[in-house]
Amino acid sequence: MAQQEEVFKKIISHSKEYGFVFPSSEIYDGLSAVYDYGQNGVELKNNLKKYWWDSMVLLHENVVGIDSAIFMHPTIWKASGHVDAFNDPLIDNKDSKKRYRADVLIEDYLAKLDDKIDKEVQKAAKRFGDTFDEKMYRETNPRVLENQQKRDEIHTRFAKALNDNNLEELRQVIIDCEIACPISGTRNWTEVRQFNLMFSTEMGATSEGAMKVYLRPESAQGIFVNFLNVQKTGRMKVPFGIAQIGKAFRNEIVARQFIFRMREFEQMEMQFFVVPGEELEWFEHWKKLRMEWHQALGFGAEKYRFHDHDKLAHYANAATDIEFDMPFGFKEVEGIHSRTDFDLSQHEKFSGKKLQYFDPELNKSYTPYVVETSIGVDRMFLSILAGSYCEETLESGETRVVMKFPAELAPVKLAILPLVRKDGLPEKARQIMDDLKFSFSCQYDEKDSIGKRYRRHDAIGTPFCATIDHQTLEDNTVTVRYRDSMEQERVAIDSLQRIISEKTDMKNLLKKLSV
Repeated sequence: MAQQEEVFKKIISHSKEYGFVFPSSEIYDGLSAVYDYGQNGVELKNNLKKYWWDSMVLLHENVVGIDSAIFMHPTIWKASGHVDAFNDPLIDNKDSKKRYRADVLIEDYLAKLDDKIDKEVQKAAKRFGDTFDEKMYRETNPRVLENQQKRDEIHTRFAKALNDNNLEELRQVIIDCEIACPISGTRNWTEVRQFNLMFSTEMGATSEGAMKVYLRPESAQGIFVNFLNVQKTGRMKVPFGIAQIGKAFRNEIVARQFIFRMREFEQMEMQFFVVPGEELEWFEHWKKLRMEWHQALGFGAEKYRFHDHDKLAHYANAATDIEFDMPFGFKEVEGIHSRTDFDLSQHEKFSGKKLQYFDPELNKSYTPYVVETSIGVDRMFLSILAGSYCEETLESGETRVVMKFPAELAPVKLAILPLVRKDGLPEKARQIMDDLKFSFSCQYDEKDSIGKRYRRHDAIGTPFCATIDHQTLEDNTVTVRYRDSMEQERVAIDSLQRIISEKTDMKNLLKKLSV
């Protein structure tokens, strides 16, 4: 665990040093849980968003996109339940004065029990080798059974307390598990209380006539209130989806873990409208497609898992998260929810406007049910940083830090490097740069030795480097160096555009997906 925490610190430091993520307002000592994306970060983020958008809108004829406003009529948030129910259960440690989410404290404790069980199993696997029967060991080993029973009992109490909104029982679980504050090390806890997460402001020219409005805590409601606009103008037939990428805002009291939990963040959401009664089939369908999308990035299937919700939101009849193995454990990067007809029915009730679909095949009107897929862009960005970060010791004994981004997502696709800054090599390199910059992201770099430049581009994840040397002037070839293997090959300048385009084309990822 300590080693993983050290890796996480390195990733955060690397992100700043190489222009991925900066603390916001840093020259004014920063603003808690708010971050800015640097020159490499914004390119990676834009490529990630394009991968998602194309996988949704380009590959599915029945999915279209919108871009709704951040400010919305305040009654929308009453209808959605956010005004009354968008709360986190918070608890304070009286000694450290630090505030925590009670549910997260318990979830972290359960994760430690899971780790304890897994370590017992791993030790036994090493001891017994090929003859090891993991299933039997888990079912018969006394230490594993004891920890599993303890874990199951706590989990049952925890899930019931969440679903019953029993704040006293949540606190009691924390007390009974002897969960201590990570800062003070004490168990001197306050009561658990709910805290609404929405930011509010006023809209209007005068204080007397101003209307209280909210910064949207999610982008989904902008899709629901535009359901009929999109359906009618696009002549969409159920089942169909509406996709959106946009900012959302939550007053997270327990913001932590770098860009994992922030107050201003971005979401990629798709709401898929289906015939009532078919929603659970579509729920399973989208679960499969979304896991496929994540695994296509190539970080390994073992890095991902589904985690079903202990407590369903007020609008859902099924919900699961796709979790990624971050340096601080498996954490949610995407949620998939069967939202029933809650949202459209609520907006119909509060607005007085009919929000139903007339199905010509069934010859009747109904309120569609909805299956949602929702990704936090920033969390997904962090998972890509974590999955790509690699420290390697080379044969020479030298070490390098390399970001092994999927080539399709890399901020810079090709670095163009003149071997020396004389003899016409910079001019030739500039000519190549001017030809290729229309096809993909290139970066010209002539500072420092060629070895240092390779290391610099390893650190920002550039998958290919093209070195222009004296032979280039003779036969119009360059040396292409591959980031991951560090192998080099000589290629003709005329074929460079085709080679790099083929290896960095977003289609490479999209073709791995089911449609």
